[in-house]
Amino acid sequence: MIWDADLYKTKHAFVFEYGNSLIGDWLQPQTGETILDLGCGTGELTAQLAATGAHVTGLDASPEMIATARRSFPEVTFEVGDATSFTLPQQFDAIFSNATLHWVREKEKAISRMHAQLKKGGRLIIEMGGKGNVDSILRTLDRVMQAKGYHYVPFWYFPSPGEYATLLENAGFRVERVHFFDRPTQLADAANGIIDWLEMFGSHFFANVPENDKQAILQQVQQELAPQVTRDGQLYADYVRLRVAAIKI
Repeated sequence: MIWDADLYKTKHAFVFEYGNSLIGDWLQPQTGETILDLGCGTGELTAQLAATGAHVTGLDASPEMIATARRSFPEVTFEVGDATSFTLPQQFDAIFSNATLHWVREKEKAISRMHAQLKKGGRLIIEMGGKGNVDSILRTLDRVMQAKGYHYVPFWYFPSPGEYATLLENAGFRVERVHFFDRPTQLADAANGIIDWLEMFGSHFFANVPENDKQAILQQVQQELAPQVTRDGQLYADYVRLRVAAIKI
C-alpha cells in the first residue's frame, strides 16, 4: 500500500494526536532508555518520545512515511521495516505502537518480532483498533459495493481484548493492563469526511474497481452514512480502541 503522507498529516492528524495520552499515561518514557516506535508514520510521536531524553528509533513499512519523518525530524533515527520481519541490532527497553497493529494480519509474526526485540522485563505499550472499530463505515461500504456488483473483502485485524491478550501470553508476555473503549473520532471535513477517510485508509478495498465506480461508491457511502454519524454539524467515525500494556517475561 502506498501512503499519502501529506493527506495523513493534514486531514488525519488525530491518528498521532490521540497517541499523546498513550505516551504520558501508559508508556511514561524515561531519560536514557531505548524505545522502538513501531509503525511510526510521519514521526510526530517518535519526536515527542525523543524529546523526553529517551533514545528512540522509529520504524515503519512505508518509505513515503519514513521520508516525511526524516525531513520533519532529522535529529531522530528512522528506519523502513515491516512489523512481521524487522530485525534491528539492539534490544529495547520498551516498544511503543500506536494505530499500527490492526494493519498487520500476520499478528503472531509481529508479536514474535516484538518479543525478540525487547529486553527481558521490557515493556510493550500498544493501541490498535479493537473489535467493532469503524463498523458503521465498513457495513455501509460492504452494502454499497455489493449493490454495485463488487465483492467486499475484510482487511483489518480488530481483535477483542481476550483474543489479543491470549496471543501475547502465548508468545511469552505477561499482560498487565488492558483498556477497551469507544472513542468517537471527529473527521476533519464535514462534507466529505467519510470519503477522505476511505481514500486515506481504505484504498485496498478498491484495488480492482475502476475509478468512476470507485468515486460513485464513495459518494454513496458518504451520502447514506453521514446523517447517522453527524453531531452538531460534525462527522464522527465510530472508533473502538484496544490498549494493552505487557511485559516480556
